[in-house]
Amino acid sequence: MTTATYYCRRCGFKEELGEHYYWRCPKCGAPLDLIYDIEWSPKGQGLARYSDTLPIKRINSLGEGGTPIVKRKIKGKTFLFKLEYLNPGGSFKDRGAALTLSYASMLNYRRVVEDTSGNTGIATALYARVNNMQATIVMPQYAPEGKKNLIRLLGGSIIETPTRPDAAVKVLELIDEKTCYVAHTWNPLFFHANKTVAYEAFEAGFNHGTVVLPIGSGSLLLGVYQGFKDLVELGLLKDMPTIIGVQGVSSAPIYELIRGKTPEGDSSIADGIMVRDPPRKYEIADIIKKHGDIVLINNDEVLESLKELLKMGFIIEPTSAAPVAGILKYMENNGDIEEPILVPLTGSGLKMIDYLYSLIRKMKTKT
Repeated sequence: MTTATYYCRRCGFKEELGEHYYWRCPKCGAPLDLIYDIEWSPKGQGLARYSDTLPIKRINSLGEGGTPIVKRKIKGKTFLFKLEYLNPGGSFKDRGAALTLSYASMLNYRRVVEDTSGNTGIATALYARVNNMQATIVMPQYAPEGKKNLIRLLGGSIIETPTRPDAAVKVLELIDEKTCYVAHTWNPLFFHANKTVAYEAFEAGFNHGTVVLPIGSGSLLLGVYQGFKDLVELGLLKDMPTIIGVQGVSSAPIYELIRGKTPEGDSSIADGIMVRDPPRKYEIADIIKKHGDIVLINNDEVLESLKELLKMGFIIEPTSAAPVAGILKYMENNGDIEEPILVPLTGSGLKMIDYLYSLIRKMKTKT
């Protein structure tokens, strides 16, 4: 496998991976891509199973990846739920953190910072610990207390800000030459790690149908898209699956790029997709326009799907219910879609049990 190379589409900057860590282009500030040849020779378990398709081979692992797929019927349709919430830190973000911090460790970083609404902070603190780094997490004060406490238990320190956008600004003040900024909304290592979600689904038998993905920063959609694209280019898949993106009415930058004005409403309980200005939004919009569609959901729709998924035994957070709410709404408004329907359930509800309990109780009181 050839060495991976950082590449900037805007200014043409190139540099081989291995000497520096860049979360964005050092020349023009645009998002970076990674260019490298891949081989399909899965071996072993978890994320490392696909090391020949990843930009670095050495991963300091906690067993992330290899999450199960559970088949269920909803409204007569076959759903394949990929249980990403069973990753070590309770979300799919462990994949990106494992790859990014393994690379940072190779470059001898000992301090890491990240801005987050919750799950990326947990993953960062967890893999910082594995790689003997000190983690500082910047997050909004309204982030779930269970997530904050878990970050603290993992040895991370927290700086709170009034809002999620404020966290993205504050974290920039903490970066210096000895500090690795994970930057999951920018970092190409992060979404290349998420390719493995698509690879695992393919190896489990998913070779056609529809993939439904929540869009916050877009790292999951970008990664899953790249994974299926790799499989098509390797001749292992005939066609790309349809990709349906789901955003909330409170924060819908991709929907606005594609459709224009966002309807009024509130989707704030799906906090993981409350990202107002994802750096790669134009890439994400292009993928959606070429390979699928986008749908918006609100709090009531998320809560209804959350309740049903909990009944099925999936202990997830509200953001994980957003894709199910979205695809059911999409089918109601647009008719049939190709089955099976692959839905990654992205984050564990065990980090916010008190909050989940209060949400469901309020629902019962209303009804």
